Amino acid sequence: MNMMMFPKMLSSHDEGWKWLADVHPSVARVFAFYVMPMALIPPAMVLYAVSAYGEQFLNPVSMQAAWAMAVLFYCCELVAVPVMAAVIQRLGDIVDARPAYHDAFAFSAAVPTPLWLSPLALFLPSLTLMGMAMAVALFVSGVLIYRGNYRLFHLSDEGQCRLLSGAILAAGLVAWVVLMGVAFVSWGWVVS
Repeated sequence: MNMMMFPKMLSSHDEGWKWLADVHPSVARVFAFYVMPMALIPPAMVLYAVSAYGEQFLNPVSMQAAWAMAVLFYCCELVAVPVMAAVIQRLGDIVDARPAYHDAFAFSAAVPTPLWLSPLALFLPSLTLMGMAMAVALFVSGVLIYRGNYRLFHLSDEGQCRLLSGAILAAGLVAWVVLMGVAFVSWGWVVS
């Protein structure tokens, strides 16, 4: 994936998404060269935050426990992308359009990019900044869902696009809540 295409993906139903469709990356290639490295950012930033200033606003946690939590979260992220691809593919039935799995996978890999990048806000020890970064990331991911539907599902009707965007956003929010639940449960397990 080309990170320079994301501004085009945000501003157009066609331009950046057309590039992704034309490149036609395989599932294995997207997973190995995009999903795996991008999914490393949140656990790596949590490890950084624990080592750099964990005592300032978090309960003290040993690095060994933080590593266990980071590995668990990373594995959950890696499972979430192919599961969301399958869900997105099935949600196409709402509008009588079902994309190929590799297209749904590329879509499900591109959409969480802002969520993977938002933990970079942990370079500064501010929970307010982290909360704002997460809110902006959720909004941008929602825009990516809306913009990408036209190309992925070959839609021409605005109503179908909005309906499908809402369904995908709802499924994505459920997945995000599950990931946050894993993070908080593992954090509680580590702290106790």
